[in-house]
Amino acid sequence: MRSGRGFRIRLGLSSIVDMTHRPLFLALSLTGLLASIALAEPSVKLTKMEDRLRIEMNGELFTDYITKGEERYFPLFYPVLGPGQVPMTRKYPLEIIPGEDTDHPHHQSLWFAHSEVNGHSFWAVREYGGKVPGKTVHQKFTKVESGTKEGSFIAENQYVAGDGTVIMSDTRTVRFLAPSEAKGPRILDITIAFHASNGEVTFGDQKDAGMAIRVASDLQAEKRTEVKDKMLPGGGHLLNSEGIKDKDTWGKRARWLDAYGEVGGKPVGVAIMDHPKNPRHPTYWHSRTYGLATANVFGKRHFESLEDPKAGQLIIPAGETVTFRWRFAFHEGDPEKAKVEELYQAFATE
Repeated sequence: MRSGRGFRIRLGLSSIVDMTHRPLFLALSLTGLLASIALAEPSVKLTKMEDRLRIEMNGELFTDYITKGEERYFPLFYPVLGPGQVPMTRKYPLEIIPGEDTDHPHHQSLWFAHSEVNGHSFWAVREYGGKVPGKTVHQKFTKVESGTKEGSFIAENQYVAGDGTVIMSDTRTVRFLAPSEAKGPRILDITIAFHASNGEVTFGDQKDAGMAIRVASDLQAEKRTEVKDKMLPGGGHLLNSEGIKDKDTWGKRARWLDAYGEVGGKPVGVAIMDHPKNPRHPTYWHSRTYGLATANVFGKRHFESLEDPKAGQLIIPAGETVTFRWRFAFHEGDPEKAKVEELYQAFATE
């Protein structure tokens, strides 16, 4: 700085402010800063669109809740982006990309479904055995709310069988919690109240049922091949709350299950948690090394190799409601580094 000349500060648009006007400059800057804070977007923002609800966390896309579409058999979340905008679920069949497995077209990102409700399937998306699968049909949103720490929505659905009969209904309350720190988990809480609104409801004893996620291909513990039942090692892992790993987690009861590994070189995982107030807690897990993880309390005869075909069925008397709650925590690192057990304990006390 030359003697006798005012000190100058260069601003972003090449503006120059002389030190003789510093008090005015600082006042204007503080006013602008406060205005920008006041106008900042909420940490969780929900936006209604024609066929979906868009959910953003801290200005970034987290997921879409897709409700409509010509081939929509149930509402679902897609894409689901973890910390660092890492894709956490398989793209197929919503998108087709080279090299990705194309098995089980009904495994659609993150969703709830059941393969036998009063004798009708709400799990399949193709006709089988001459039966047309039913659809879980979105009716309306009764609440959509953004917020500075969390956001939420409430949605109403009907279960419409292939022959057009309305079997039952549900109310879904979904809450999104933004991370409080840069490396914190992105959390999705989903509570589903199943209503026997059209007569008694029987959830059959089936392994293909429950709150499900099909994880990204990089998180698969095993990869499929063109040879039936022949698998190759994958880069992912499964671990449950009881310390059981990979393929041995199938059919076991546990408070939580974590699918983790590296996606695009970034260590990430997703922990799916069963709330202790859920019926039959802790849940069984229909978990497959090829990427499926499902909290399923209905498939007892399959998981325990029982002869009774009704061992795990759940009946809701006409006019009554049964409620379940689950949490998905999309985190960085493995379950230990992500402190998944601590996350579960926090969820369990809510």
